[in-house]
Amino acid sequence: ELRDKYVKKKVIFEDPLFPANDSSLFYSQKLPMKIEWKRPSEICENPQFIIDGANRTDICQGELGDCWLLAAIACLTVNEKLLYRVIPPDQSFTENYAGIFHFQFWRYGEWMDVLVDDRLPTCRNQLVFTKSFRKNEFWSALLEKAYAKLHGSYEALKGGNTLEAMEDFTGGVTEFFELSEPPKELYSIMRKALERGSLMGCSIDILSVSELETRTEQGLVKGHAYSITGLAECDEAGKKSSKVRLIRLRNPWGIVLWKGPWSPNSTEWSTVSIADKENLKKQTVESSEFWMSFSDFQRNFTKLEMCNLTPDTLQGDERHSWTVSVNQGRWVRGSSAGGCRNYPDTFWTNPQYRLKLYEEDDDSEGGQRTCTIVVALMQKGRRMQRQQGPRFLTVGFSIYKVPQEMCGQTQHLQKDFFLYTASTAKIKSYINLREVTERFHLPPGEYVIIPTTFEPHQEGEFILRVFSEKQSTSEQVEDMEIQSATGQRKLLEPEEETEEEKQFRAIFKKISGEDMQVCANELKAIMKNVLDKHSEIKSEGFSLETCRSMIALMDTDGTGKLNLQEFKHLWRKIQAWQLIFKRYSKDKTCSISSFEMRNAVNDAGFHLNNQLYDIIAMRYADERLNISFDSYICCFVRLEGMFRAFNAFDKDGDGIIKLNVLEWLQLTMYS
Repeated sequence: ELRDKYVKKKVIFEDPLFPANDSSLFYSQKLPMKIEWKRPSEICENPQFIIDGANRTDICQGELGDCWLLAAIACLTVNEKLLYRVIPPDQSFTENYAGIFHFQFWRYGEWMDVLVDDRLPTCRNQLVFTKSFRKNEFWSALLEKAYAKLHGSYEALKGGNTLEAMEDFTGGVTEFFELSEPPKELYSIMRKALERGSLMGCSIDILSVSELETRTEQGLVKGHAYSITGLAECDEAGKKSSKVRLIRLRNPWGIVLWKGPWSPNSTEWSTVSIADKENLKKQTVESSEFWMSFSDFQRNFTKLEMCNLTPDTLQGDERHSWTVSVNQGRWVRGSSAGGCRNYPDTFWTNPQYRLKLYEEDDDSEGGQRTCTIVVALMQKGRRMQRQQGPRFLTVGFSIYKVPQEMCGQTQHLQKDFFLYTASTAKIKSYINLREVTERFHLPPGEYVIIPTTFEPHQEGEFILRVFSEKQSTSEQVEDMEIQSATGQRKLLEPEEETEEEKQFRAIFKKISGEDMQVCANELKAIMKNVLDKHSEIKSEGFSLETCRSMIALMDTDGTGKLNLQEFKHLWRKIQAWQLIFKRYSKDKTCSISSFEMRNAVNDAGFHLNNQLYDIIAMRYADERLNISFDSYICCFVRLEGMFRAFNAFDKDGDGIIKLNVLEWLQLTMYS
């Protein structure tokens, strides 16, 4: 729709949310080269979005250390169905061109559409970051830009885990294997995973930073992400009963460095049949892919990362579907950030999720009745916050069997329970990855999952997903979230900015910093700056309490802070309420009579009874029965919040709600 709008206006789009300047590149340092932002038509003749299909040869790494991302993209190209969900193919530089392209990513339980313009960073008329080996093909460069926008900057993509990008492309559940201690029949597990469309990557661990991207004697790069694109079994020449297991890998750098057995010109190719040799070599692209024996793969690589597809991704493939439950949560300092089991005084305060397993697996082993589940704990938004400290918190989780006498209850399990009860299962080790995942086999029954940071008092948001082969449910204990009537904005879709809005952006960014998020104290400073620039509003600024109420009202994404879009929404409301305030203000002062408040409230669309008008006067009027602009806005913010909370509980829309005591407390605390 936005593209059509620009096509009709014959205007080329420039994205104000991800501008073509250094703020979108690196927030901690500048590149050691002169960067020019150019559109593809300025780089080459006849630019194309996709030429002959998007495939893994179109991805060549540039100056950015995001091989982990490129390895995931290469895996994605193996599955066309998944690929074109992320990269909608009906885009071009000719038909309906307006400089706008869009991509879709899975983000914390939802698919999100990300729009970008096609201005790309170049140096000497060459793309600086990801590119295709065809100079006039640009889907991979634009996909990288959209992913950088999703995370705040290109620099936010430096260094990462292939699993992270795999999940963002599929919404799948990831698993991690140490190749020094592989599970039984690893080859079979990987073969079945590839047949199901799973994405896989591998890497070699480094012991120190100095080893990063150094090469082994046989040419493999340490700390570098490779994608796994195929497996094969071949007959050895003259030995029909003997099989050779091979694995195909891709180097995102676009060159083959492997010098060992089964490298492109090695003698091992003479040991298999001509048919097998020709078939396997047809499947490789010399500039990026190579084969090696499966045993060499296990000896040389240390980590295997696998992303299995979910029902949402599979879209009706019942053979491999999971039952999935998704829970959003957060750790709050002083309330629910209790740390791991090493801290018994606070561990019990962590969020708790009841898990009910109803049916055992069809193929339970050894006659035991067990249910297979995969528990995945993902941290939210940490990559965008990396300039504030460590990129990821060290996190994990434990699972406890709920005693029979406590099953079916919903109360938060208390400290004594965890002091005297051992966990039934737990993560192997706490780790500072975006997501930690573990597979378990548990008897049917009721359990409680405790996601935690390793240290107490560490704040963060998370999403807890539970995948099971059979029917199950999971829900947070005593978690009754109040939904905003406005709802969360799901599209990163920019709007045209007026000159006034550009000034607001500048003020907002100056105070909020590069993360573009403000807390109550920062909001107080921003509002003071904005009000100072609007002489028609006579105000000394807002109190901290009013700013906290504003954040409670507008914080649609649950961060406890406001982003720019939430602030703009808030400012529009204040502008509308300010016009009403001016209508009833006394001689252009910064207050109105409490008696006029009844009219002002009605003009704003709130319909109250007499008792409530009395309460407003008693609550907000000063000794002279005047209401200041600060108190006026605070009142309207709280009224808006209370109505919004009520509507969230009024599911039938009949104007009547039924609350228990905890819901009542939540509703009143919200105001």
